[in-house]
Amino acid sequence: MNTRKEIQYQLENLLRAKQRLIYRKLSSVEFTGFITKERLSYSEISDYGFEPIHPGDRWGSNWMYLWLRGTIVAPKEAEGKRLVVLADFGSEATLYINGVVSGAIDMQHHDVTLTRNSREGEQFEFVAEAYAGHSGQQPVFGESYLCLFEEDVYQFFIDLECLWQVLKFTDANSLRAAEINRCLTEVIAAVDFGLEEEELANHMKFCRDLMQPLLECVNGSTSPLLFLMGQSHLDIAWLWPIEETRRKIARTMSNQLALMDEYPEYQYTQSQPYLFQLAKELYPEMYARIKQRVAEGRIIPEGGMWVESDTNLAGGESLIRQFLHGKRFFQEEFGKDNQMLWLPDVFGYSGNMPQIMKGCGINYFASVKMFQTYENVVDPFPYNTFMWEGIDGSEVLTHLLDYGDYPIRVNPSFLIGQWNDRVQKDGISTRLVQYGHGDGGGGANRDDMEFLRRLENLEGVPRTRQGSPIDYFEDQIARGIPDAKYVGELYYPAHRGTYTTQAQLKRLNRKTEIGFREVELWGAAAELLQTKAYPYEKMNDLWKQLLLHHFHDILPGTSIHRVHEEAQAELTKLHGTIHEMADEVRASLAVKESADVTVFNSLSWDRKELVALPDGVRAIADYTGNVVPVQWHEGALYAELASPSMGWSTYGVIQEDQMVPVVASSAVTATESHLENEYLAIEMNDRGEFISIIDKQTGTEWAADSCNVIAMYRDQPSAFDAWEIDRRYQASRVALEDKAEITVTANGPLFANVRIERKLHQSTIVQDIRIRSGSRRVEFHTTVEWNEKNKMLRVDFPVNVHANESMQEIQFGYVRRPNHASRPHDADRFEVSQHKWTALAETNRGFALLNDCKYGVAVKDQTISLTLLRSPSYPDETSDQGTQQFTYGFLFWDGAFHDSRVIQEAYELNYPMHTLHGASSLIEQSLLQVDQANIIAETVKLAEDGTGDWIIRLYESKGSSVSCGIRAGLPYSTLFETDMLENNQTELPVINERIHLQFRPFEVKTIRLVKSKEVS
Repeated sequence: MNTRKEIQYQLENLLRAKQRLIYRKLSSVEFTGFITKERLSYSEISDYGFEPIHPGDRWGSNWMYLWLRGTIVAPKEAEGKRLVVLADFGSEATLYINGVVSGAIDMQHHDVTLTRNSREGEQFEFVAEAYAGHSGQQPVFGESYLCLFEEDVYQFFIDLECLWQVLKFTDANSLRAAEINRCLTEVIAAVDFGLEEEELANHMKFCRDLMQPLLECVNGSTSPLLFLMGQSHLDIAWLWPIEETRRKIARTMSNQLALMDEYPEYQYTQSQPYLFQLAKELYPEMYARIKQRVAEGRIIPEGGMWVESDTNLAGGESLIRQFLHGKRFFQEEFGKDNQMLWLPDVFGYSGNMPQIMKGCGINYFASVKMFQTYENVVDPFPYNTFMWEGIDGSEVLTHLLDYGDYPIRVNPSFLIGQWNDRVQKDGISTRLVQYGHGDGGGGANRDDMEFLRRLENLEGVPRTRQGSPIDYFEDQIARGIPDAKYVGELYYPAHRGTYTTQAQLKRLNRKTEIGFREVELWGAAAELLQTKAYPYEKMNDLWKQLLLHHFHDILPGTSIHRVHEEAQAELTKLHGTIHEMADEVRASLAVKESADVTVFNSLSWDRKELVALPDGVRAIADYTGNVVPVQWHEGALYAELASPSMGWSTYGVIQEDQMVPVVASSAVTATESHLENEYLAIEMNDRGEFISIIDKQTGTEWAADSCNVIAMYRDQPSAFDAWEIDRRYQASRVALEDKAEITVTANGPLFANVRIERKLHQSTIVQDIRIRSGSRRVEFHTTVEWNEKNKMLRVDFPVNVHANESMQEIQFGYVRRPNHASRPHDADRFEVSQHKWTALAETNRGFALLNDCKYGVAVKDQTISLTLLRSPSYPDETSDQGTQQFTYGFLFWDGAFHDSRVIQEAYELNYPMHTLHGASSLIEQSLLQVDQANIIAETVKLAEDGTGDWIIRLYESKGSSVSCGIRAGLPYSTLFETDMLENNQTELPVINERIHLQFRPFEVKTIRLVKSKEVS
């Protein structure tokens, strides 16, 4: 009998013949075509001139498409058989047969079936739309052939490979191994590929009969069960633009529909409603077939979000809207309610995702990313199936899949590996397994289907069950959830550069999210006061545009240049639109004819802020007649104006002939080396670094070393340039020795400003360092002309605070992370994500670094290091070149963190008050008051259902249980607590016109104020 090694050598020789033998070439297929950059539908191509194209021709250039057309007539020898086209256009292509999208050529699909039962003389119009790519290399047009598909030969090879793979994983001393070994030896001896046509087909049936008994052997009672989820991860943008994704969805779905036509047991899961929306708009005939398969349960629309969003950078309200729009689409289009969040390729998962999922009716979470971490071999993630607990205590049942070999193909070795490679060896007997080619779409192919038919219960391979991923979770609950829990964020110990790469996209996103909040709040007020109708439909469309750009290769900055260029243009336009709408709704709340000034505050606490007055205003007074002190600075007049919580105040404009000089006392002073106000005194060196920061009330020195130190590093990770920050980056510091030019540009009474101008290697930086009277906050308004390649820019603040953890804001709360490297997982977190602030705190004092658009930060021992810019060269060689603007700031406090103003100050840095000419009929109005400082009203909006009800979303921000009272300055009839999707859950009592709510730490609550009948 042959040894296993001898069988391997002989079988590998046999299997290499598969591609040659399963296609019997009948003739070449000739095509004519034309090249275009335009997006064309199938119905439009007849207006273009088709010219002959021949094998060996190079065609197209970056971003171009080649439309091809050919006519095929079924020959006599194909009668009753499967007739296919084996195509090679040098690229991926969408295929149309007789005008219907019928399949695609891609990395895992090389042919398309014209018919499985050919009739002589049957005619087919074969059309393809091929993509030239963007590599700068022209595709080469290859040979395409009309072929008979030799079904019996094909089935033989699947049987052969199936048994061979089982043998490779079977104990060599077992009876099973001996029997397979004997059988394969017989097959090797018998097989004769020299036969032709019917003789070859009959011979293949004979060889298959030899193998059949061993393919009918089943497992024992302790075999594990794998729930198989057919899928295709399709990045909406990455190494291709969104324009190409519009074709990729057609290629992917048409291939999967074709498989369903042939394999009635096949079920396919597709996430991301945005992709379904593309299919609906661009391929209506195909979309009708999709809807039919969804109705049959064959296509499973599941995944939760509108797109597979990044969860570190997107705001909390944005994540909720991902579910709102995603679930709404699937419900309205298919009548399906999603239960699972599926994020196979996102770069870490925020610690508040469990609460957001539960609040949006999502009970299960699945991903594959946590095990693909390159360097994380010492302390890998410990679980496959577990309860994931978020920062507020919410839990969701979670399963982390393995990637397996790439591409993901179903065969015995893949399934055996999926079970053997699990990290959780005890307490589970099932797993959820994805299959189907992904990243650029594609999905399963015929080989997968045929293997699955043999692998439902084949001895030596885990049992399989095809279906919805929800089947796995429901089965797991029935069996008993494993005694495994993971608490806190699912930090991904790789891809840390994504918090910073493509800074302009991240800045536009932050500012645009803020704009949406402003439009919704003031738009709701304008609707209530009947000054302006709320634009429901337009806001839905605009939200979807923003959510699209939260896709996990767009907002993190890991796509090609064209993707970023287009995303920046779209976000710039969206930013302009949404802030223009905010201006309009604020203006609608004030009488334009008035010369007065109204100031708007969208935050949920009373506030006094430094604001620039409208053009032409020279002096103003509050409603009691007190003249407000002002200060000129670089052509603008500034004043400190007060406004109530989520409301507005009107100030009277004083005409020049009525002006009374007001001299404000000032504690603010500035020189080229010194800044000071009532609370702090700062000394600067000749580079604009702070060599001393004194708390004047306690005499504390906060600077442990020079602060505001701009540091540059060579930034050349070993792989995944845009994604990664090398953990050894600190060893590659670039010397920045140039002194700064320092100028005092403002010196009270309201604020002082010192301008720092300095050369940084090949770049320059200008900072306006600002300190206000009566404030502990110091701001650094920064402009960098960035001309670096493969460099990283940071700013360091080493401070006299002893703490073993730092705190970073995330969506609706914050997380604590180690600022040391005591254990491998601690060391892995050398760069982490944040939103508006990071802090180091002792029990009775602390220091925080705030920002208006920076998401990457490192905290080591006493030093907070904010990551400002990166310039990776792959996959976008132009990353962050040019002008970059951002603001960061710091403040310190005495007392407990719970009593500090860190969170309010961070909001105030990000959410400016707005002034305009005009007066409201109400001199001062507050739409909402909250009596606990740690409860923040994040969102106030009108209900999605168009009823005119108000939706208020609040959260506890400091990790404390608290009872809170809320007073709404608007009429309402009844009050409900809802889920995050605005479905009523519990009617709430109102006592003495106050809404009483009890919050657990970091809890998010959504309440609905039902519109009063008095307001129509």
